[in-house]
Amino acid sequence: KETPKCYIEEIDVKALQDMYKKFVIECPSGLLFLHEFKRFFGVDPTGEASDYAENMFRAFDRNGDNTIDFLEFVAALNLVFRGDLEHKLRWSFKVYDKDNNGYVDRDELRSIIDSIYRIKKVSKTDMSESQLTVDEVVDRILEAVDSDGDGHINMEEFIRGAQQDPWVLNMLKLDMNPAGWVLDQRRKSAHF
Repeated sequence: KETPKCYIEEIDVKALQDMYKKFVIECPSGLLFLHEFKRFFGVDPTGEASDYAENMFRAFDRNGDNTIDFLEFVAALNLVFRGDLEHKLRWSFKVYDKDNNGYVDRDELRSIIDSIYRIKKVSKTDMSESQLTVDEVVDRILEAVDSDGDGHINMEEFIRGAQQDPWVLNMLKLDMNPAGWVLDQRRKSAHF
């Protein structure tokens, strides 16, 4: 039975408000650095979610100054919780594109899928939908998404591939839409 949409929106609004309040209290300077961002979400700096948090941090940091200000924080969380699919895909492409060169290559793809697998394993999330290895997942995503076969995925291929192939979308979901991750960290974090 599906949860009514309005109910989900209400939870999201409450979660957003909590996180905004927390930002103001914990970051009186108005800026979050990477180590503070990890602490904010209760991420162990050396733990399974650390790489993923770093990718999230980069995607939140829109102007690339290695800090997240309140406006960047609000904009990113609003997108994560309320944006439409294409906006979320554009945002998640940035999470994947580590070196910010406009392409996601096999290594970048593998790095994210690997950290997702480790997070899922640690949080005991059901992975029965995917008994594939990390490399098999990467191969299959590249096969489905890399339409010109050059070994790189550009933004258009990424968006089109995820919209056309439910399996690809499902594999990218945890990192494509970090709302689940954010809420998970929020539940785990004693600060909330």
